[in-house]
Amino acid sequence: MTERPARDDSGVLGGLAPTDVRVRFPPSPTGLLTVGNIRSALFNWAFARHYGGTLVLRIEDTDQARNTPEALDYTLDALRWLGLTWDEGPEAGGDHGPYLQSERMQIYADIVGKLMDTGKAYHCYCSQEELDDRRETARSAGQPSGYDGHCRALTAEQVKAFLDEGRRPVVRLRMPDRPIVFDDLVRGEITFLPENLGDYVLVRANGYPLYPLVNPVDDALMNITHVLRGEDLLSSTPRQIALYEALAEIGIGSGRTPRFGHLPMVMGSEGNKKLSKRDAGAGLDEYRTQGFLPEGLLNYLALLGWSIADDRDVFTLAEMVAAFDIRKVNSNAARFDQKKCEAINAAHMRMLPQEEFAARTVPFLVAAGYLPAVPSDEQLAVLRAAVPLVQERMDAFGESVELLGFLFAGEDFVIEPDAAAKVLAGDAGAVLAASARALEGVEWTTAAIEAALRASLVDGLGLKPKKAFGPVRVAVSGRRVSPPLFESMELLGRETSLRRIEQALVKVEH
Repeated sequence: MTERPARDDSGVLGGLAPTDVRVRFPPSPTGLLTVGNIRSALFNWAFARHYGGTLVLRIEDTDQARNTPEALDYTLDALRWLGLTWDEGPEAGGDHGPYLQSERMQIYADIVGKLMDTGKAYHCYCSQEELDDRRETARSAGQPSGYDGHCRALTAEQVKAFLDEGRRPVVRLRMPDRPIVFDDLVRGEITFLPENLGDYVLVRANGYPLYPLVNPVDDALMNITHVLRGEDLLSSTPRQIALYEALAEIGIGSGRTPRFGHLPMVMGSEGNKKLSKRDAGAGLDEYRTQGFLPEGLLNYLALLGWSIADDRDVFTLAEMVAAFDIRKVNSNAARFDQKKCEAINAAHMRMLPQEEFAARTVPFLVAAGYLPAVPSDEQLAVLRAAVPLVQERMDAFGESVELLGFLFAGEDFVIEPDAAAKVLAGDAGAVLAASARALEGVEWTTAAIEAALRASLVDGLGLKPKKAFGPVRVAVSGRRVSPPLFESMELLGRETSLRRIEQALVKVEH
């Protein structure tokens, strides 16, 4: 375990022992995870690991219309791929389960009953039309338009009249008539005035519990000590604090309100609106498909609000855990930069040992049909030899298909139409013919291949290198961009290289 640097954490821990820290990541399995979701999971994971505390994975699957078992499996698989392991939750178990909210409905019902019995919550019979009318009246008068407490003190006769009308009540929490003040670990002290905090709904009229109820209840019962989440949930925090306090008064949970830290919004590349799950680069699956390293992606996401040092962007997860300080998170919105994300990932790829780099390209070459499911020793040897040619050129492992596929194409080798149209034209036939003649009988090494082609094409035909070697590159790799040409030809071998040059020459002539 990485040793934690000495510093004063009393302001974060508030009297807790470091190992008593308990945080949670509560995804809703309704679809694909976004980079914003993952950034929140990462900060909670790093916070827990820094202190030697506990990360709870809690699945908020109360949206019956959208949650599916497949989405839950996807969520767990995605977190495992990222390496964001959890200590309690699905598959890990723990003493505070069940960890799926859909299995906790009786718990919520029992607690709502206790809140009602103690006067902390009450039934509200207002119709939506009545609520809308009163809100509009308040707005017109320049007053706060939240719930006005109309049903806080109904008489038995009024309740009976509503029931006789067939009205079905919601359950509202009785908010305190005082400001709610808390010290946000990212934003400092925040105050919400009571006139802006109307009694809010805990349970729908159909008896179904809502997020503002189940989230704090689960936090209380699971002894969550710190809540690190997105800035978009800041407005719900004072209401949840009021519920934590009410729960403590009726003996639910530890009696301790969690410390909050609201993470900065992740904005789109233009910086003028929140990154949407529909925006390019927002979905986690894009990065898995493209072949990003989990550690590269997480390194970049950590930079969306936090940094390990002013002059350093690339670091390992172990280094992040050792240095992570929630108080160093920037409260300003963070702009998502796809190019920087790619650059950070590329930096991690370059740090890999060549053997591991080669191994990570295999699944992509197999999926594209260039390698069999179990590559031969000869194919793996070629792949390992090619790594030094491409490791500095790739931003993600998915690029290995375009950069290395030609080495394994065999009889299925084809020249890209665009490359053929733009390069195998004009005097390309003369270049290819001269290349074929120059390579006859040459020792098949990088140095000898380069010397023969330069002598024939640059010195002999008087061509600039780009004009001289472009047709040869397209002929042997099928593309205008490839690994270094002469090294690639050595790896391809004499027979394959000369055959492809001859085939390209036939293509040009016809």
